[in-house]
Amino acid sequence: MKKKFKCEVDCAACAVKLEDAIKKVEGVEDATVNFLMQKLTLVADEARFDAVLKDVIKAAKKVEPDTVITV
Repeated sequence: MKKKFKCEVDCAACAVKLEDAIKKVEGVEDATVNFLMQKLTLVADEARFDAVLKDVIKAAKKVEPDTVITV
């Protein structure tokens, strides 16, 4: 399943760090953080999507505490 979320990130370098961290989360098939559009595109298994999303938000907060992902 592929979904898009609003993702407030401060700079392009932060977006790259976030994307790398999110891709390492178990259950994530693919992820893209677009700094200009302030969007996170997340691809994960539909059956576990909500659990994976929670882990993605935790991982994002560890890398960039100021990041806000709007669900």
